[in-house]
This record gives sequence, structure tokens and C-alpha cells, in this order.
Amino acid sequence: MNVTVGGKTRHYRTVTFDAKKNAVLLIEQRLLPHQFKIVPMRDFRETAAGIRDMIVRGAGAIGATAAYGLAQGARAFRGNDLKKFSRHIETVYQTLKAARPTAVDPVNAMNGVRAIIQAGETVEEQQSLALAAAEDFANDDAQHCEAIGRHGAKLIRNGMRVLTHCNAGWLAFVDIGSATAPMYAAQAAGKKFHVFCDETRPRCQGATLTAWELAQQKISHQIIADNAAGHLMQRGEIDLVIVGSDRTLGRTGEVANKIGTYTKAVLAHRHKIPFYVAIPLSTIDWNMRSGFDIPIEERNESEVLGGWGMSGSKFQYTRIANPGSGARNPGFDVTPAELITGIITPEGIIKPRDLWKNRKKLGHA
Repeated sequence: MNVTVGGKTRHYRTVTFDAKKNAVLLIEQRLLPHQFKIVPMRDFRETAAGIRDMIVRGAGAIGATAAYGLAQGARAFRGNDLKKFSRHIETVYQTLKAARPTAVDPVNAMNGVRAIIQAGETVEEQQSLALAAAEDFANDDAQHCEAIGRHGAKLIRNGMRVLTHCNAGWLAFVDIGSATAPMYAAQAAGKKFHVFCDETRPRCQGATLTAWELAQQKISHQIIADNAAGHLMQRGEIDLVIVGSDRTLGRTGEVANKIGTYTKAVLAHRHKIPFYVAIPLSTIDWNMRSGFDIPIEERNESEVLGGWGMSGSKFQYTRIANPGSGARNPGFDVTPAELITGIITPEGIIKPRDLWKNRKKLGHA
């Protein structure tokens, strides 16, 4: 995506790799929209912390970060013993996997890298293959999002009011985004429409990240409180909902996404508003059989009890809740297939319960 910083516009990817320094380069998303900054993760443990602490977030972006992190860990190994190297890779894999348990993209990305490096006969060959495989995952992620945009753009008509939740945009992927991809493609086709961005408490990714992206792209939009969506739907002011996903079950069509997505799906179903989920292929979990088995990340209660913001030039946390009160903070919820109109994939728009019968088309052997 093109980003304007200091009056200059240039293209950025959310996640890249500096081979000379063996560093994963991330956009520091916690500083947005107030400051645009690229930060290096200098070893695989820093990379895992970058995922866990949400320097980078979003399904495809943390998938690419994990793939690069695995390659980074592989390249840091010194020696020629393949057995020791394999044990080292397992440590790197488990460290990165544990950073954000709900999303399946990191696991799928790293499994792909591990499968490819087996072709290498030496440590050096496997190290080289690891980085090439990580680069391929990042490139595939961007290509998948571009295809999602092509297929999803036809859903957006002139004058539509579109609701999205959280950030499933360019910042959540290597480039372009999933839920935003149809919007960017529709804009490129000359369509005029308006986007409502749920603020997405408690971390407010809709208010800070999606709104920032749409402003950069000059797409008409407004931020709304999470609880305002039902009111707008009831009054006929929302025509379409498009969200992303952190894990979509290929067997059932259930979707795990940012907390509050299920609520929007229920509201959309009540008001007969089409509800679509946009995903690259790496977001599909072909093994899990029930949404209740998806591990739901419980994040720190401080996110609910307060918030981060800019005070002058200082980035600081302010508590807003009653002193002494605690909080529950599940990061995700699960939306059942019957509430979803369709899944926008790189291979076309598919009914959620039809994912399994289309599994070969969707890349599942």
C-alpha cells in the first residue's frame, strides 16, 4: 500500500526481511495513526515478542512474520550437525507458535517452511531454503489478497454503506488486506461508497488502523462505537458487512475473528444484511472439527480497563475503569456458518459450508 509520511508517498509492505542483518522488519502498529515507524526484530525471540505484544497483528501479517522468524532462527544457527539444527528449529517453531494461539496463519506458514527445508541436504542448504520459503509465503499472501479484491469488488455497488470490524486491511497482511481488498478494488474501478469502521474495543484497531488506512487511500469513512452498528442497521444505514478472520474451519465454515464479530453477524442476520468474511488460503484450518475447539486468547485485563493514546508527543496509558475493578478480555469470538453469507477467497466466493467440498480448489491436498 502507498503511505504518505512527511509529505512523501511510497509503497510499503507490512512485513519485510533484512537478510544482511538477519532481522524481521515490522511497522510498529501500536504507534499508529500518530507515528509511522519501522522497527527491526533482531532474533526469533524478539520476533515472537513482536507478534505477542502486537507490534504486528493480523492473520496474514503474523503468518509472514512467523515464517520470516523461523527463517531468521534457522539462519542464526551455527554448525553443521543436522540433528542439532532440527532440534533448534523445533525450539524456534514452538516459540513463534505460542505467541498468538488463536490465529492459524503462523502455524500454516511455518509448516510450509519446514516442509520445504527438508529438501536441503546440509544445514546451509536448509537455511537458504527457509528464507526462500518465507519470501514465497509473503508474496503469496499479497497475491491472495489481490485476488480477494477482484472477487469481492463486485459485492460493492455505488452508494453502498459498508461496515467492517477491527482491521483486516493492508496492515493485517503483507499488502492490500482481506476485508479491505474489495474496497480498494472497488475504488480503483471508480465506485463511490462509504465505510463505517467499528472502533473495535478494547484495542481500537478499527478506530486507529482501519480508519488510518482508509484516510491514506482517500476512501469515505466514519468511525462508530461498537454498539452503534445495531442502531444503524435498524435504520437501514448499512448495506453490507465485510470482516476478516484469524481462523476459518474448512470442515464447518465457522469463523474465529476479533471479539465482537459474532455480535455483528447476529445483528446482520436479524436485519437481513449480507455478511461476508474475506480470507487468504492460509487462514483455513482443515483439521479442527468444531469452533468450540479453537483456542481463544485471553489478553491482559489492562486493555479493557484503560487505553493508550498520545498526550502531546508522549504515548501513554490512561486507566478509565473504576479503581479496583477487574476485567475479562477474550480477544476473539466464533461466528457459526449459518450467520455468514459467503467466504471471499482467492478462488472466488464460497458458501461457508461448501469449503470442505471445494478443498482441492482451495489448496488442501
